[in-house]
Amino acid sequence: MKKGFILTALILISIGIKSQPSRQWTLNECIQYALENNIMLKKSKLAKQSATEGLKQAKADLLPNISLSTNQSVGYRPWTDMGISTVTNGTVATSVKKTYYNGSYGLNLNWTVWNGNRNINNIKLNRITEEQAELDTETNSNIIQEEIAKLYIQILYMKEAITVANQSYAVSVKNEERGRELVEVGKMSKADLAQLTAQRASDKYTLVNAESNLANYKLQLKQLLELTGNDDFDIHTPEISDEDALTDIPQLQSIYESALVLRPEIRKSILSIEAGNTNLSIAKAGYMPTISITGGGGTSSTSMTSKNWGTQLKTNFDASVGATISIPISDNRKTKTAISKAKIEQAESMLDLEDKKKQIYYTIDSYWLDATTNQQKFIAAIDDVRSEEASYELLSEQFELGMKNIIELMSGKTNLINARYNKLQSKYMAILNIQLLNFYKGDKIDI
Repeated sequence: MKKGFILTALILISIGIKSQPSRQWTLNECIQYALENNIMLKKSKLAKQSATEGLKQAKADLLPNISLSTNQSVGYRPWTDMGISTVTNGTVATSVKKTYYNGSYGLNLNWTVWNGNRNINNIKLNRITEEQAELDTETNSNIIQEEIAKLYIQILYMKEAITVANQSYAVSVKNEERGRELVEVGKMSKADLAQLTAQRASDKYTLVNAESNLANYKLQLKQLLELTGNDDFDIHTPEISDEDALTDIPQLQSIYESALVLRPEIRKSILSIEAGNTNLSIAKAGYMPTISITGGGGTSSTSMTSKNWGTQLKTNFDASVGATISIPISDNRKTKTAISKAKIEQAESMLDLEDKKKQIYYTIDSYWLDATTNQQKFIAAIDDVRSEEASYELLSEQFELGMKNIIELMSGKTNLINARYNKLQSKYMAILNIQLLNFYKGDKIDI
């Protein structure tokens, strides 16, 4: 009895667990999760941390180098005949030590006071590198958000496409059943019935293919979110009306002007030009003298004297300070080559900026054209679906009365299904491209 109760409880628990619906991710949840967990973004953030360390090092290079050194050594003179004499109670004692000990201690300072502002410019260059690393993170973030939005829209489209495919399959099954009834009463040939059967099989294949595409898009989105495991993954299906696809499309020029200010790719290219100018200044510093200050102090001790260790350190102490000026005369063209390469880098950076601007414009232009085209297609598709629905309803009635043949019925059904697919595709493509245009303008992606 007890075992039966436990078994029943386990079964009920198992059924309860299986019946729990899987989490449905909203678009915002997908984006936020990806921004926190995507590996590419994590690598970008590590690159930013590395650039920050480089900036700290460049700042530290302005400070003097200070080092403390010591040397301890033991020597051996096997054939020495000189020693240390001491007088004890009127008696002179001489001891010869073949093993001796030496120690030295030093404090050294080296400070580059001026080197043509090379150190200052290195700080500026590393600060630019840090900002560029931050912009790389923003760029990767934007790429991920765009990819998530595209996959999210594709999933929403495929869900509705599956609904259309199910409806088409249900109609095909009904037509096939009706065809069998007509064959039995002699009002339809077996050849026509075979065509209806083939149509039903084709619609079943379309349905299965749509379900496969939906699973594939979900898998791609799951991978983009860095989700692992075999848990079911699904997205929240928001209420999307036809009006969402008919919202005003932003002006192309205004989007482009906003993108030139906001997009991290453009800002990074501008920083690359600044980096080129800084590298040119660093290269020109090779023609300038370097001034540095050196200083140090040291002392030593040895066991080959009767003086105690503290006295030796005091009497042997010496200190020095000096300045060094290094004036370049000939460096085998190294400075001239560095300047030439820096100028080439400047030119490349300017070309890269122009290229980035063109890429941004082409991308925005493509989204704008797709949004405009699909919006017009959607408007036309609405009327087309209404027309095809009315036409197919009339065809079905005429087919039932024997006024239309199977070819005309199947053709009308195909036209209706294609019109519904066209409406769905143009609707979601218009929504996607309008969202992406707003994103390039600086707005948040939100469906």
